[in-house]
Amino acid sequence: MMAGTAGPLDGTKSTKQVARVTSWSQRRRGRFWVEIVLAVVVGVAAFVAAAVVSTAARSHVPAVLLGLFFLLVVLAVARFAGILYALPVGVVTIEAFDWYFLPPLRNLDGATVFVLALFLAVSIIVGGFATQAGRRAAGSEQARGVLAEEQAALRRVATLVASQPSPAEVFAAVTEETARTARLLHIDSAHLIVYERDQTATVVGSWNLPGPPIPVGTRVPVEGDNVIGRVLRTQQPARIDDYGDATGLVAENVRSIGVRAAVGVPVLVAGRLWGVMAVGSSGQEPLPAGTEMRIGAFTELMATAIANSDARAEIERLAGEQAALRRVATLVARGAETEEVFTAVAREVAEVMHLPVAAVQRYEDDDTTTVTAAWSDRPHPFQPGTRWPYHPSGLGGRVRQTGHTGRVKDYSNRRGAFAAQARELGLQSVAGAPIIVDGTVWGLVTIASTDGPLPDQTEDRLAEFTELVGTAIANAQSRTELSASRARIVAAADETRRRIERDLHDGIQQRLVSLALKAQMIEMMTPRPAGHIQGELSRLAYGLGTALDELREISHGIHPALLSESGLGPALEALARRSAVPVELDLNLGPRLDKHVEAAGYYIASEAITNVAKHAQASVIDVCVDARDGALTLSISDDGVGGADPSRGSGIIGLRDRVEALGGTILVLSPSGQGTTLHVQLPADPMAATALPGGAP
Repeated sequence: MMAGTAGPLDGTKSTKQVARVTSWSQRRRGRFWVEIVLAVVVGVAAFVAAAVVSTAARSHVPAVLLGLFFLLVVLAVARFAGILYALPVGVVTIEAFDWYFLPPLRNLDGATVFVLALFLAVSIIVGGFATQAGRRAAGSEQARGVLAEEQAALRRVATLVASQPSPAEVFAAVTEETARTARLLHIDSAHLIVYERDQTATVVGSWNLPGPPIPVGTRVPVEGDNVIGRVLRTQQPARIDDYGDATGLVAENVRSIGVRAAVGVPVLVAGRLWGVMAVGSSGQEPLPAGTEMRIGAFTELMATAIANSDARAEIERLAGEQAALRRVATLVARGAETEEVFTAVAREVAEVMHLPVAAVQRYEDDDTTTVTAAWSDRPHPFQPGTRWPYHPSGLGGRVRQTGHTGRVKDYSNRRGAFAAQARELGLQSVAGAPIIVDGTVWGLVTIASTDGPLPDQTEDRLAEFTELVGTAIANAQSRTELSASRARIVAAADETRRRIERDLHDGIQQRLVSLALKAQMIEMMTPRPAGHIQGELSRLAYGLGTALDELREISHGIHPALLSESGLGPALEALARRSAVPVELDLNLGPRLDKHVEAAGYYIASEAITNVAKHAQASVIDVCVDARDGALTLSISDDGVGGADPSRGSGIIGLRDRVEALGGTILVLSPSGQGTTLHVQLPADPMAATALPGGAP
């Protein structure tokens, strides 16, 4: 199969069975009466020549030899001139042989001339009818040969179409078969041309007998008066019998390959003009009548092949697009970070649409957009984090104002920083679709082409991805708001603990201390003989002291004052001293941490140590605390029985909730019989850790 350019084809095989028409008569294809006159002249000349020869050979040449000579002459005339001339030559030769060689001899009188004229007229009439019949038979045979070759070519193309080949194979095959048929129609040039959306046409298949054809891939503007322009304007077959008067770059290219007359037949796919099959001739005569109809048979098969190919391409495109949407939807469903979703959308959009540049941008309050993700197969300035101003009448402004998709067809005359960068990068057309979050335009996804206008329905295809982006951002907002809410609840609970501890310490606890001191003072002032009163006062002082100790214990459990006054290190040391299980501390703390981080670290350690004392049957607890850049890492392990299940019981679940509410991570390892290890990481600023990556809409 040819790859788009057909070479010279041998069309003689299809005409071998065509009835032979003599070369002499073919050169004398004029009016029939001219041939009749010529036959009369030839007959008279043949009679004179035969009479002279017969007279001269009468006494020297045997009759058999002379008769054989005349027979050979007649056969030669029949072979080279045809029956129209051979029949009168044969008749008059026999008459001359009979009258002037065989006795009795005959004089050329009026009767002889009459008989000769009668025989000559009859032979010419019979020869004329025989010649016409032979020519009609030869023409019919030749027409049947052409038709058979056309049908064979159509069958070959139809078979190829049925096998669902690539469009390039179909283009090459149709051009080749059209060229094969063209040889029988006295056509020596064939080109298959597709119309582009920007008023240009591209050659996708070519063949030219006199010399090199117009190369495949040649792209020319459709302008001027020529076959390609006429077909584009009318969507009907068109012909030009003299290309010397045609205009435009197309006409110049056609004349450069020697074409003088041309016919163009439209290729209609699903009722839409797709392209044109143009055939031409370098001869002086116009192309035969019916050329349009014959070439049209091939263009119908071409249209079927293109429609099938387009349908397959559309199915493949939809399948690829759905797969890309599923991949992005999977990221959204599993709660991936918004940066990961943005990057995936930019990559998937560019790859699915086969376009070089795609980006996800966020609108700012100062009439600019910030690139949050970009993908390209070439270097570009639209890196994540860069900001680009937009004009209210530009693409970014229109999308933000209307909340609808849009496109810019040509950036050659646009102004602004983005337009300048677009021209420098070679971008010709850009489309954008809005990202809607909670009814507000949050940003947009853009896609750009560097080779002509963007395909149809690009905006609609973009919108399917922007819906997923909007969902991802809304989900991230919800998660952020939930995390922030949980962090605020934890912070409020810690603050409440501190307030209760402070109120107890500054109020009830101080009053109890005062009462206890007064009771002791009364006890000391009471005379010693009053032993009963002294004992009661002593018991009162003891009860007040016991109540004060219990109150201190309760206050310490709510929020240790030492944590607020001295920090996490001393508070953990005090906690270790009170533990029922020995605790080995490894503290690497530095400056004071954020109060929320210190409170979380203390309560995590307290809860973990309490759980070990209650359930682990451990002999020692190792507590390692490390603070770097304001972040806190705790590692608490024991040598107990292990087997702790984080999903059972409220202790570990409570720890997990507290850690996750502050944006941290927690890992519990508790193999049975090997103790339990708790590893916790808390960020330096829990409230900042819950902010939406990339900014809020």
